[in-house]
Amino acid sequence: MAFLVSLLAATIRLATPIVFAALGEIITELAGILNLGVEGIMLMGAFAGFWGAYQTGSLWLGVLLGILVGALMALLMAFMSVTLRVDQVISGMGIYFLGLGLSSFLYRVTFGVRTVPPTIEGFKEAPIPLLSRIPFLGPILFQQNILVYLAILLTPLLVLVIHRTTLGLMIRATGENPRAADTLGVNVSLIRYLCVVLGGILVGLGGVVLSTAHLKMFWENMTVGRGFIAVAIVYFGKWHPYRTFAGALLFGGAYALQLWLQALGAPVPHQLLLMFPYILTIAVLAMVARGAKGPAALGVPYKRGEA
Repeated sequence: MAFLVSLLAATIRLATPIVFAALGEIITELAGILNLGVEGIMLMGAFAGFWGAYQTGSLWLGVLLGILVGALMALLMAFMSVTLRVDQVISGMGIYFLGLGLSSFLYRVTFGVRTVPPTIEGFKEAPIPLLSRIPFLGPILFQQNILVYLAILLTPLLVLVIHRTTLGLMIRATGENPRAADTLGVNVSLIRYLCVVLGGILVGLGGVVLSTAHLKMFWENMTVGRGFIAVAIVYFGKWHPYRTFAGALLFGGAYALQLWLQALGAPVPHQLLLMFPYILTIAVLAMVARGAKGPAALGVPYKRGEA
């Protein structure tokens, strides 16, 4: 029982960065923009969050800086894909490579090459009074750090915004039929800019979680594919926050399990164990997401007045 509780608690904790990134990608894609630069934005958010916390001694200033950098990276993506109407796959990959190279460059310029990397204290567990004492569920759900709670609360909030508000209706209309939405008075470019930047804020926050709550340090390419996993999980969840959250838990559980197996000294090469979460995610996506259909105008540039 103790092993199960620990495994499930670790599952939620390790899924949190992907939850933030995937929820941000949902907002972006529902408006019709495919952002493949999620990995690069996460890396820049992770570096900015760690650097801010290390230099100021304030974790929350680190969080603020991380989401600000995420917003700026996303703004660049929006400018290329909405204003310049560059192919979204190309612009997204450009953002990825920019984030990958720039985060490594800034880290080396700031901290140099060290044998022992700098660390911070990071976010600690913040047990919720009374709820954390509930048998079984308490240690799993209510003995996490505050960023985990934020990810859990953000998921139903996003469902409410997307499916129960006028703004959500405009976002979905922009992604499905921007020309019709434009005819009805929706500013398509503004909605797409807004969604890409909001998505970038959440993606950047996902990177911050990695560097300030999980590892409490930064190293080059520390996301190791989590950004691309987040994009894939959006398809797994069929652009619905609850299903996407479940997909993130799947990856988090696989990652937590392989860590446990390594700690227990399982007679399996560690390289195979490291591959396990990614192999499992690909296998599940192949089975479940085959019939996934995104917004009709996803990846299609729009210019007012064009046929």
